[in-house]
Amino acid sequence: MNFIESLLFLFLIVSDSQAFTSPIQKTSRSHEVILANTKEGNSELVPNRHVECLIVGGGISGSTLAHNLNRAGVDIMLAEARDYLGGNVKSHKTEDGFIWEAGPNSFATQPSIVRIAYELGIDDQLVFADESLPPWVNHNGKLHPLPKGQGGKGAQGQIELVFGPNGVLKFGLAGDLLSWPGRIRAGIGAFLGHQPPPEGKEETIREWVTRTLGEEVYLRCIDPFVSGVYAGNPETLSMKAALPKIARIEKIAYSLDWNKFGAIFYGGLARQVELTKERKADPPDAAWPEFEYGNPGSFREGLSTLPNAISAELKDKINLEWKITKIDKGSDGEYVATFETPEGVQTIQAKSIVSTVPAHSLADVLQPVMPESKSIFEKVRSEISRVGVYHPPVAAVTVAYPKASFKDVELPNGFGNLQDLPGFGSLNPRSEGVRTLGTLWSSSLFPGRAPPDYNLLLNYIGGSRDVGLADLSEDEIIAEVDKGCRQVLLKKDAPEPKVLGLKIWPTAIPQYELGHLPLMKELETAEAKLPGLWVCGNYQTGVAFPDCVTFGYEHAKTVKKFLDTVVVESQLQETVKVSL
Repeated sequence: MNFIESLLFLFLIVSDSQAFTSPIQKTSRSHEVILANTKEGNSELVPNRHVECLIVGGGISGSTLAHNLNRAGVDIMLAEARDYLGGNVKSHKTEDGFIWEAGPNSFATQPSIVRIAYELGIDDQLVFADESLPPWVNHNGKLHPLPKGQGGKGAQGQIELVFGPNGVLKFGLAGDLLSWPGRIRAGIGAFLGHQPPPEGKEETIREWVTRTLGEEVYLRCIDPFVSGVYAGNPETLSMKAALPKIARIEKIAYSLDWNKFGAIFYGGLARQVELTKERKADPPDAAWPEFEYGNPGSFREGLSTLPNAISAELKDKINLEWKITKIDKGSDGEYVATFETPEGVQTIQAKSIVSTVPAHSLADVLQPVMPESKSIFEKVRSEISRVGVYHPPVAAVTVAYPKASFKDVELPNGFGNLQDLPGFGSLNPRSEGVRTLGTLWSSSLFPGRAPPDYNLLLNYIGGSRDVGLADLSEDEIIAEVDKGCRQVLLKKDAPEPKVLGLKIWPTAIPQYELGHLPLMKELETAEAKLPGLWVCGNYQTGVAFPDCVTFGYEHAKTVKKFLDTVVVESQLQETVKVSL
């Protein structure tokens, strides 16, 4: 993955289902609770239903996993505490022509997304952004475009990225986002080399970027990028955990015998060659719609199109507004999950269970079957002053302004007038004094998102460096967002915003901070003792929408393989019994 592809992950934020915390109102289906007497005379719950696989959490990870297992012929149940599938993916449409998102706004297109859209019959609703539209950085009162190709494919695209009108060379030689000392420092790290990584030390994102490309690149490019991806703090986020694909480029760079000082540009080129070979070896199905890897995409009516289609497909295999309270093992060795539902306590027996819910909700639920869970998920991480995996608050605020109220200025590199919002969105480095983390130019990305005379903006505000967001009223949050828009995009006399939506996610994006990988290793070790139980989620497999969809496809293979093995072992046992 090259640097620009990585930057595109800026706004692709998703946090999965909150199956442990949502209020209970009603369920999509009911079951009868059965009581039985044990030999000891105590009353215990007998499972209301038996399934091969129980998926707990109906966010993007859980719902796509359920889809793939269902297609593979597995008897499943999907339990979700909210009254809809999709987790933090929530699309809205107004009567006056606005389509907006309460969570993530788009995805970086990958085969897993196109595949599932095709399987669900919604591939004709896919929409893709103009590949030449760049992300912009707000610095010193101006908007600066980050390097971007013009939509060319293969080698042509790489040539455009380097030599095009908004390519790397123009960014480095004629752009003014970086000072000349900053450009020289970045050029040395990229093309000549840099200090090797410290031995025996886990680097933060800030430490890694400063070591390889310099402080200025960190402050003006990577800091706002990290704010968008994780709503996080680069001084506590682990480079290897949070940005493993970029960290891997350095390893590849040092693996080149002639590249003694690890210049990362050549590592990026080598990785690009690897990716090209991998994609040729596993090409997309010819029946799928054409797409470009990494290009921002969505659906015509918003991202909720995907979970809504899964909901229509699975029907009564879904139980909504079911809150899990405990996972245990029955006397026969299978798992028993207990839920609170509007109809009372319900229990499900399953050969396998996959949890895709937030880490902060798991300790007590897993305790009966995984005694280590409490120490893992509530582990004190003194080096960063955290307990367990941290999920900071983030608000998604969607506003619209008349096009005429935007600054009437021509943007550099021939992109045109700001009133047309020719770009992916704008990023705000923390040094610029704008509280909003970043603003997506939604009406420019995909067709039909706003009436012709309006521009639609999705703003993200909050995160681990602005936890005070949780103490603000809705009016105060809107005022902060409006202030940021006026600082960066609007004329002084712009009217008040048309507020379409405000959604506060109290526990949004899991933070891949220092110590995250060892923590996940502890979880894997505990999980290995419990065949058929998987504790997953975006705190393990990645926070972006395509990460979650890809997980659903890949992990379905793991579950199916386990279940097939269980069947074979059961048949062998029956054969032995008969022979005896």
